[in-house]
Amino acid sequence: MRRARPGAAPRVGGTHARRAVGEDGPTLTSVGTGADIAQTEEREQPGDTPRLWHITLSVSGAEAPLKEVRRGLEQLAHDHPFLLTSRYAGDHAEIRYWEEARDLHDAAAVALRLWGEHRSTAKLPPWEIVGLEVIDRETYHLRLAEGYGPPPAAPVGVHPF
Repeated sequence: MRRARPGAAPRVGGTHARRAVGEDGPTLTSVGTGADIAQTEEREQPGDTPRLWHITLSVSGAEAPLKEVRRGLEQLAHDHPFLLTSRYAGDHAEIRYWEEARDLHDAAAVALRLWGEHRSTAKLPPWEIVGLEVIDRETYHLRLAEGYGPPPAAPVGVHPF
């Protein structure tokens, strides 16, 4: 991707030039052309730009004290303020948040690592992931408009089921 100053006009041709190596005279050679910029832009695909994905991660396991489950989820939310809401019981929990990723595969990979990578630092229960839903922003809002799907994450925070 070609980066430019915000508001700068796009460069169409080779406007920058330099002297050829070993030349003392006025001979100049082009450094960039419009063709190399066009080739770069053709390689960039629309899917290469990050998109927002709504994640619902469900975990479950052996009964754990509610205070410890709540404290662990609150610590996870503190460490990662992108979490929208967490609901919990003594043997399961659900975490909902928005993830920015290039595609569904990347968003799912990050979501599947979340619980395991933060189990020890947030002192989360040793539960396993039992469910994962990853939907794009458009689908999330379409579901809401049609009256089904996960309700908006309000109130935000950690709450019992």
